[in-house]
Amino acid sequence: MLSRLFRFLGLVVLLFTAVYLLLPSPDFPSPPEGSLQSQEPADTESVYRRSYFTNLSRQDITAYYAGKFKVSPGVPISLLQFRLNRPPEEAATLIRDQTRSSWLEEYNHPGREYIYINGFYPTKPTEQININNVHYENKITVRMVPSHPVTRVTVLSLCAVCIVLLIKEYAKI
Repeated sequence: MLSRLFRFLGLVVLLFTAVYLLLPSPDFPSPPEGSLQSQEPADTESVYRRSYFTNLSRQDITAYYAGKFKVSPGVPISLLQFRLNRPPEEAATLIRDQTRSSWLEEYNHPGREYIYINGFYPTKPTEQININNVHYENKITVRMVPSHPVTRVTVLSLCAVCIVLLIKEYAKI
């Protein structure tokens, strides 16, 4: 009886996980209001990385992208999204080499896609951002790492097979 209950619960968890993994990925988030998209060559070389000049604060920027990066329109933000505050030194690895960074945050949907938001606040007079006679307080770089639903479900299937095999081997002991 207990074995059937565990099998049923395992199947239910597997089905809910498969549905979660098959939901469509969100589009690349639109830029924050009042920001200017960078046209520098390093900022336009990838469709999954965009940079913007803005005067918004870090809290405004992260709140904006947390609201835009949703699993599905009907799912609450905090339910299936994790926020990680990463060291700015990792920007060279996660965003692009030679990326200058003051802060770096990651939002992710476990087992699905990630979005990295890098902020740079100029501190030296030579680093100030002035474009078309407009001064901007910071530059943000947004990088999205999508994944394909077929890949997600394939990984889930392989994990499920491994779990079943491990349970069978453990039962022999």
